[in-house]
Amino acid sequence: MTPDKRNDEPGQPSVPSSGWAPLNSLTTRVIVIFVSLLIFGIGSFTFLSLRWEHSHLINTARESSQLLLNTIERSIFTSMGVGNTEDVQIILQMVGRTHKLVAARIFHPQGLVLKSANPYEVGKPVNAADYNLFINNKQEGVYEVPGSGQVLGMIRPIYNQASCHPCHGHQPHILGVLDINYSLVETKQKILKTTQIFVVSTVIIIIFLSGAISFLMIRLVRRPLKALADNMARVERGDLSVRMKAGRMDEVGRLIVNFDSMVEKLDEAKKELEQIHFEQMERADRLASMGEMAAGLAHEIKNPLTGIAAAITVINDDFDPSDPRREIVNEVLEQIKRLDKTVNDLLFFGRPAPPEPTFADVNDILRKTLWFAAQHRGGKNIEKVLDLQDGLPPVYVDPKQIHQVFLNLTLNAVQAMPGGGTLTIRTHRVNRNDTPWVRVGISDTGPGIPQQILDKIFTPFFTTKAQGTGLGLAICHKLVTQHQGTITVRSEDGIGTEFVILLPVLSLDPSEAGELPSLSEPS
Repeated sequence: MTPDKRNDEPGQPSVPSSGWAPLNSLTTRVIVIFVSLLIFGIGSFTFLSLRWEHSHLINTARESSQLLLNTIERSIFTSMGVGNTEDVQIILQMVGRTHKLVAARIFHPQGLVLKSANPYEVGKPVNAADYNLFINNKQEGVYEVPGSGQVLGMIRPIYNQASCHPCHGHQPHILGVLDINYSLVETKQKILKTTQIFVVSTVIIIIFLSGAISFLMIRLVRRPLKALADNMARVERGDLSVRMKAGRMDEVGRLIVNFDSMVEKLDEAKKELEQIHFEQMERADRLASMGEMAAGLAHEIKNPLTGIAAAITVINDDFDPSDPRREIVNEVLEQIKRLDKTVNDLLFFGRPAPPEPTFADVNDILRKTLWFAAQHRGGKNIEKVLDLQDGLPPVYVDPKQIHQVFLNLTLNAVQAMPGGGTLTIRTHRVNRNDTPWVRVGISDTGPGIPQQILDKIFTPFFTTKAQGTGLGLAICHKLVTQHQGTITVRSEDGIGTEFVILLPVLSLDPSEAGELPSLSEPS
């Protein structure tokens, strides 16, 4: 099977699989959390309920034992009060017939059984567990009795009271210890049965609630979200015909409605962009045709224009220096020069010469550019500031074309300050995205460029000068782009304008220039 490489293309974001991965599923995590909370909550409630039920059953057994103990005690005191000691044994034997009562006895403080529901115990030592209750001054305890299981033992000392003085004297002492063993076997069975009922019901409730929560989460959350994720993946692949039906107006339903609205707007925007792109392509095609035609016309005009200029020059030489017609002929020659410059700009913009790159020092090019600009007749009253960083790395450019860019921008700055000002040229090295660049800033203190036309100045044939062709900045932009650089402008009204050119620095030694690929205009 061939592996899916849809997300392996460079520059494409990695898209997670739309399949359900249990460990990464939000629904699974929510269900696990809910079930854990259910188990914790219901389990805690069950545990506390069992504790309470266990305590309740033990208290019931204790109350029953206490009632029996009180009954036996009263009967014994009644019989002893009339001097009928034989009835004590009969009373113990009658009470001992209770199925929950394991033993009922009276033992001496020294540990011998005096009276018992079981006649065979009389005269024998009492059970060690019962005697320990008396020794430790305790009234009750739970322990195991061989053959009878777990019992609740309760004791009550019988003191020498006034009614006992005729037979036992007046000295206060303990006549005996009343002891009963109440069986907890039935109580334990009830506790076990209650525990089983609680545990089984708890498990059933947890399973039922877990299933119900899982069903609701899968039906109401996971399925709509999975369908939404699948449709988003289709939209990401370019299918904008995807639509979903909400069906309900909860949070997921509103999310689906917003998704449909978003996709519909994206579809409309895509259609508008396609229409605009089609119109721009048509316009670009027409402009390209017009550019080719303009370049052809410029080429056809240039040769006759050169001949006309030569002929006018010959005629001008035949006139006497004082002849007034000489001034008219000079004006004609000036206009012919302007036309010639316009034709040259058209030719260069329509069919630019390919660059001849080499390693060059930007600072040297700028010094030469400033010297040429200083010869301009408007540059006499302008202060020139040259702030060049030493040790700049060489750039791989065509020096003539870059010189043309710098000269054009410098002359524009000079022309923007007819009343004088400051022309500043700065260079320094910058880093962008770990790539070294040489930054060139050419600024003036002129009136600035209006913000409403700032984004149009690099458009061909756009100009605000009466004598301009609108190709100077367009040519500069084309040449800088041709060298893989960038040119930007920022301007403020009344403060001035700065053009910033960034040229890339190749991390190669200048001796390797012959091995570098020639620069070409980017497509």
